[in-house]
Amino acid sequence: MTNSAKNKGDRAEREVEALLRDLLDLPNVRRALGAGRKDDVGDIHGIPNTVIQVAAWNDILAAIRSKLVGCQDQQKNANAKFGASFIRMRGAKWIVVMTPEQFSDLWKAANGVTFGQ
Repeated sequence: MTNSAKNKGDRAEREVEALLRDLLDLPNVRRALGAGRKDDVGDIHGIPNTVIQVAAWNDILAAIRSKLVGCQDQQKNANAKFGASFIRMRGAKWIVVMTPEQFSDLWKAANGVTFGQ
């Protein structure tokens, strides 16, 4: 990864960190350091039982394909029930992308449905 790409990724992670800290009112939301390890557990920490991936790429479809798979792998590494990928194309707002399974787990928890039902 080039220095400019790393700097762009770092800025994107800091932006999502601040966004989530404000939206969720969780003061301990922080960027994770040491990304890219085999045992990677996401880009943002401090949201209980949740893995967050972040991508600000020019090719939004490539970001979606890559980050959805990465997020699922990191959920397994972290043994986290929830996962979401925050993705933004240059000049656009953030969107949150989830697999149907990730959405289903979130919806069930939000509606008090016991997992496995």
